[in-house]
Amino acid sequence: MKRRQQGTSRKGEGVQGLHEKAFTQASSEPDEAFWARQELDSLMDMGARTAITALYRTALPVGGRTLDLMCGAMSHLPEDATFQEFIGLDVSKAALKANQALSSAVEQDLNSTPVLPFDEASFDGALLCDGLAYLTKPQQVIEELFRVLRPGAPLIISFSDRFVPAKAVAIWQALEPEDRVRFTSALMQRAGFAELDTGEVVPPEDLTAWQDTVRAVIGRRPVAG
Repeated sequence: MKRRQQGTSRKGEGVQGLHEKAFTQASSEPDEAFWARQELDSLMDMGARTAITALYRTALPVGGRTLDLMCGAMSHLPEDATFQEFIGLDVSKAALKANQALSSAVEQDLNSTPVLPFDEASFDGALLCDGLAYLTKPQQVIEELFRVLRPGAPLIISFSDRFVPAKAVAIWQALEPEDRVRFTSALMQRAGFAELDTGEVVPPEDLTAWQDTVRAVIGRRPVAG
């Protein structure tokens, strides 16, 4: 992955230069009701899921306390990964119940309540896979992730090119895939994350069952000098 330097952060503000309508959704149906009607299976194909698992194997610290935000029904963890506690948060009760990787679960709609119900500096790592597209207050949520991570702990944000159009916010749908990486990096930088790494995994041409490119941004809460 290519490393980017940390930029200036002014926490608590909205996303600079973007109109509030950039975060509108086509469907005004409450998230809880909407996602309750959706299939529990991931939008990503098997190849993309395998790429996410490989990323977690190399970048996610194990053995500690980890948060999987907007976890859905599957967390894509390596089979041999063990944690002191692996907590999932999602708006879908059915998805939380189906996710076998979780040691505990929190049902919460981040678009109505972006504040996380966890203590400051209480996690050793955090994941957000294929969820950023649906956040109407992404800056606040990423600032909350910064708050609950311990110094030096990573946040791994990953996504494919697929999303649900009815609920993906307008700005996400308008951006090209590479610009979504820049957008994600900007949100993380403004929240205070440092040592940002970005990368992508493109499907091999000879594997027709793998069509989805996977992109990721990894940042860490800085360790006080």
